[in-house]
Amino acid sequence: MGNPGFKDHFSGHSARYARARPLYPDALFDHLAAISPARGTAWDCGAGSGQAAQGLASRFQAVIATDASVGQIAKSRPTPGVLFAAAAAEQAPIRDGGIDLIAVGQALHWFDFPACFAEVRRVARPGGVFAAWCYGNCSVTQKIDGVYDRLYSGLVGPYWPPERAHIEDGYASIPIPFPPIPGPAFTMEAHWDLEEFLAYLGTWSAVQYYRKAKGEDPIALIRPEMERAWGGPAETRRIAWPLTLKAGRVESKEARA
Repeated sequence: MGNPGFKDHFSGHSARYARARPLYPDALFDHLAAISPARGTAWDCGAGSGQAAQGLASRFQAVIATDASVGQIAKSRPTPGVLFAAAAAEQAPIRDGGIDLIAVGQALHWFDFPACFAEVRRVARPGGVFAAWCYGNCSVTQKIDGVYDRLYSGLVGPYWPPERAHIEDGYASIPIPFPPIPGPAFTMEAHWDLEEFLAYLGTWSAVQYYRKAKGEDPIALIRPEMERAWGGPAETRRIAWPLTLKAGRVESKEARA
């Protein structure tokens, strides 16, 4: 189903996005499975190319993974137990009342919040769980982080979509209407060499818009400085992203009455 208000920031580089984005930690999916009322069906809403769907598939009997970006869905990796479909978060091709977990990884900030939350209430079983998480800036070393910040805030800073502000405040300003479920802190990690790290930076939406506006690649502009800070292109380094999880229990209609 289409969404006339959908801004597609990623279809143009879906293949790079699928290859170069980090994976979510197993501990996150273990926690989501533990707080869900059952492990029947999970909806991965705003699934992108399926990073979260893979983690959910080993913990739930079935996963429905949807994204409004046709290009993203086209690059998803076939996974047993996962049904991929191009659909907006606000108009899901899902029957009423059958979903145990609605999971939104790094995507809630793109949605129409009232319409999305109405869909969550429609598809969730009583006591179902809504869980949205995001990750912002990563950390490697002090020198690398300095070059990273010059790219993020300096070169491409003016090209970030306004929705990026929700990532920067850890979704604190999004009015999630479900009673919160407390949970532990999570960290997302990757161990990459220089080329893998630069490939990740190249998936940023702001980098794409900078390239279109300026006709040059901001990654190439910071590459010499990043190479010096990295300490050798074959060097593998740990990259860490603090991950913020906002989870809530979807109450039954009777409980809300």
